[in-house]
Amino acid sequence: MYYNSILDTIGKTPLVKINKITSELPCTVLAKVETFNPGHSIKDRMALKMLEDAEKNGLIKPGGTIIECTSGNTGMGLAIAACVKGYHCIFTTSDKQSKEKIDLLRSLGAEVVVCPTNVSADDPRSYYSVAERINKSTPNSYWCNQYDNPSNTVAHYESTGPEIWEQTEGKITHLVVGVGTGGTISGTGKYLKEQNPNVKIWGIDTYGSALKKYHETGEFDENEIYAYITEGIGEDIIPKNVDFDVIDHFEKVTDKDGAVYTRRLAREEGLLLGYSAGSAMAGLMQMKDKFKPDDVVVLIFHDHGSRYIGKIFNDDWMRDRGFLDEEMTLQDLIRRKSDKRFMTLSPDQTVKEAIEKMRMEDISQMPVVENGSILGSIDETKLLAYVLDNPLQHSDHHVASIMDEPFPELSSETSCKKLSRYLNKQISAVIVKDKAGQRHIITQYDLIHAV
Repeated sequence: MYYNSILDTIGKTPLVKINKITSELPCTVLAKVETFNPGHSIKDRMALKMLEDAEKNGLIKPGGTIIECTSGNTGMGLAIAACVKGYHCIFTTSDKQSKEKIDLLRSLGAEVVVCPTNVSADDPRSYYSVAERINKSTPNSYWCNQYDNPSNTVAHYESTGPEIWEQTEGKITHLVVGVGTGGTISGTGKYLKEQNPNVKIWGIDTYGSALKKYHETGEFDENEIYAYITEGIGEDIIPKNVDFDVIDHFEKVTDKDGAVYTRRLAREEGLLLGYSAGSAMAGLMQMKDKFKPDDVVVLIFHDHGSRYIGKIFNDDWMRDRGFLDEEMTLQDLIRRKSDKRFMTLSPDQTVKEAIEKMRMEDISQMPVVENGSILGSIDETKLLAYVLDNPLQHSDHHVASIMDEPFPELSSETSCKKLSRYLNKQISAVIVKDKAGQRHIITQYDLIHAV
């Protein structure tokens, strides 16, 4: 058996049980893992549907140009379809999107226009406005406009909803899904409620988005809108595809919690997923007291973690935003050092040679090593005192005659906070062996530079 094109492989993604993270919950938690689509996201479903409906309605002709404003995943689905069907693509996206997403779109031949995030939706610089403007000026082009295009919702009503109902044998009690354009939750939720009106549809929103308050009050409050880091969910507009009548509850999740749970899904469940998956997981855990033992909860995980390697899965990116709670270790400090050479002196080198080497390398202390064994240590304070006391003799005396005790040796897993126990006026450095067995010297300067 074979498929006629990659487009025929869209859908029929697996349902996978979450075990470790949800161990304290009384219910069964299942994940609809949409990374198994060819574009590694759920957006492949609606991208193909929007394009096929446009073709049926004569809105785009052969050889035409697809225009879309996208956070990356819808663009990926459209780009794949365009490759197969012979269209050109121009996508607008915001500057908060990961570089990996933008590079992937360009790898499939798409043009990508990056627009500022911190502008209103009706600002001429916004990625909505720029997409509309490009569409008007490009002959034989079609602006998909996933936010208001009903094909977005229909795609999930026709595929995602039926798949989940069948895979759970009709036992699903709750659907938890991040909300952006609204197509996924609205289409899937509508189908599931038609099968069983008691199924609860819970949407995950992010702080800085207007969706939750609009659902609860009917008011579009611009004071709710501010910049946020989470990708793929939340809106500063009210898309027509969000069917608020289908959604029973919105739960807001912080940028930090979404990022932390995304990493937990990778490390504890073996699921390398995108930011919105972590947000959905965090939202579920915030609502853990609402579940009963017989409940069957389905989370939808939208996209793959490969698009966030430079962000969520990068320790420095996480730490710079205060998203990592664990203490910095000496291994982290070693990773940040630009010069990782382990420079040493031998005991039979002269004091003059030691001074020259330290001057040439611009360092203030060195271990004294012979045949791989650390015998002692020398620092610039000791050398200066010796030279001042013996101005005519330092050329002949050996390092062994003036060296101090060896620097303390610490594990690479030692917390940087514990360095204060070792670094003082008498001890200017410590020696650390990394996980590969290589030695490194850590000084007060290294610690200050890292902090």
